[in-house]
Amino acid sequence: MNLKLKRENILIKEPTLTPEKELEYRNTIAVFEKKTTDLEAKASDLAEENADLKQQLAIYKKALFGQKSEKTETVVGKGVQLSFFDEVESEADISVKNAEEAITVAEHKRKSKRTHEEILAELPCEEVIHQVEDKSCPECGTEMVTVGKEFVRDELVYIPSKLVRRKHYVEVVKCPVCGSDETKDAALPDIGKAVFKKAAAPAAMIAHSFCSPELLAHIIFDKYCQAVPLYRQEKEFKALGVELSRATMANWVIYASKRWAMPVWEVMKSELLTSKVIHADETVVQVLHEEGRKATTDSRMWVYASSESSVHYNILFQYAPTRNGDNAVRFLGDFSGYLVCDGYDGYNKLKHATRCGCFAHVRRKFVEALPTDEKLLPTSKAAIGVECCNRLFSLEREYDGLNEKGEHINTPMTPEEKHKQRQERSKPVLDGFFAWLVSLNPSSGTRLAKAVQYAKNERKYLYRFLESPKIPIDNNRAENAVRPFTIYPRRNIIREVG
Repeated sequence: MNLKLKRENILIKEPTLTPEKELEYRNTIAVFEKKTTDLEAKASDLAEENADLKQQLAIYKKALFGQKSEKTETVVGKGVQLSFFDEVESEADISVKNAEEAITVAEHKRKSKRTHEEILAELPCEEVIHQVEDKSCPECGTEMVTVGKEFVRDELVYIPSKLVRRKHYVEVVKCPVCGSDETKDAALPDIGKAVFKKAAAPAAMIAHSFCSPELLAHIIFDKYCQAVPLYRQEKEFKALGVELSRATMANWVIYASKRWAMPVWEVMKSELLTSKVIHADETVVQVLHEEGRKATTDSRMWVYASSESSVHYNILFQYAPTRNGDNAVRFLGDFSGYLVCDGYDGYNKLKHATRCGCFAHVRRKFVEALPTDEKLLPTSKAAIGVECCNRLFSLEREYDGLNEKGEHINTPMTPEEKHKQRQERSKPVLDGFFAWLVSLNPSSGTRLAKAVQYAKNERKYLYRFLESPKIPIDNNRAENAVRPFTIYPRRNIIREVG
């Protein structure tokens, strides 16, 4: 017998829930829903953190193995064309005409490759004439005579350095008349004695030392300009035949800095403080054997530089164990001009100086936020930030008559004209940039969020360059001066000269 059951013939009775049981189930469901929401949020945060860590890893790999240039074709790729300014312009209501004018760069011709003659023109010249060994005529045997010379090639000759012992003597002279009569009794008081005289010898550069001005200049140049530490110089001098210890060289450098360099440094500081614009920066250094501090403790080397508009180009360094803004106060004192620096708020302790921002720092933050995949650049907000900064730098080069390589191709604008052009052309670009920043809402903790927040925090300082044509839009002056402390091994910078 076959039995068929149909759904409509089956009655299902719903279980009856008591109010207490229903409340319990609802609470359980709410707990699970909250846990699900928390897990989803945590997963989203972990995904963002993972993406940020991948980006940091890519940045560190590039810092170690990639090109160090910050040029646009390097950071975004030579085949990628950035043209994102429509979005920025729409936020600030900037006309397309003004935007096109903002990126107009004067045409320039590529500099031709230098010839050997141009490269070697300023060097002393030594001619080598290779003579004919057999001057007999191959036809008749008569001895041939020289009628000229024919140029074959140029060579650049390197002459290795050498050490020479210089012995100083003073000339001794004697009067041929006084005391010349030897037949007379020299013991009598009325008899003249022989008269001698010695030449005056110049004082030694360092008392009781065989250090010459040339040797000391070479040691200081190698250490501070060529980044050759004293222990390597010690080996080089040994190879040249002289045992010259690094301790001795260190003592010479310290003595020279106190005896000759510090008075010059003080004069340079006095002149620097009269400038209208000063650049300031600081970087990490390590000092070994510093009393009361561990060798792993980070110290700071502060740098202060005059602006390009100054008569003299002054760059002064000052060591400090900390990054406290009081160090800048002690150096600059009551300086009341414009101070161009990065986003470090320690400079706010200067009560009289007017702080100015740096667009190179802003641009660098957006460069760090660029996606590592070039395919993502067309939709990248970070790339828009880079392009905004590029616009401002392009305008500045145009005002100064420079091309993209920093070469002069046109006459620079007068300060009055530069100030006017900044108001008419740079300010709209700047307004558009910050209007665009306000419209962004990047995920918290990402590189883009940090770049956006940095720019917003620096807004009033970044606008400052519009006040005076003497104020630059970046702090590259100080950064370039302090770069040796970041490029070369830090332990070799201050370890031997205290």
